[in-house]
Amino acid sequence: MDSLRIFESLDFLYVPAPDIDSSIDYYRNILGGKLKWKIHAYGVWVACIMLTRSEPYLLLTNHFDKKGPMQIYRVTDLNRTISELRSRGWKEEDELEIPLGPCYTCSDPANNFIAIYENKRPNVMKEFEGRVDFK
Repeated sequence: MDSLRIFESLDFLYVPAPDIDSSIDYYRNILGGKLKWKIHAYGVWVACIMLTRSEPYLLLTNHFDKKGPMQIYRVTDLNRTISELRSRGWKEEDELEIPLGPCYTCSDPANNFIAIYENKRPNVMKEFEGRVDFK
């Protein structure tokens, strides 16, 4: 696997938002972002905010208890990428789900959080567009 082609793109920044509504208000009203969608599933709130004209999107979530955002990179083949990264000494920490598919997380030597995912549900962004679940 070509080391420059392991990651396809940086699609999301996973951002802790213990109070999801105040975080949404801040990113929309103060920073001028656009709320793409806000969903509640399995006891978790996730909101997708667009701050720029292109990715990465911000995924605000009330269940992510780490400090600071996590970078989420898309890969073509998750299993093959994990195998390749493990051969280089990579150790995944957690598995989690984002709306587009499973992610595996790790942290770099400075404790910055990184995740990789394969887009298993490519229509989700269109399906969720404009959806806003209420408490």
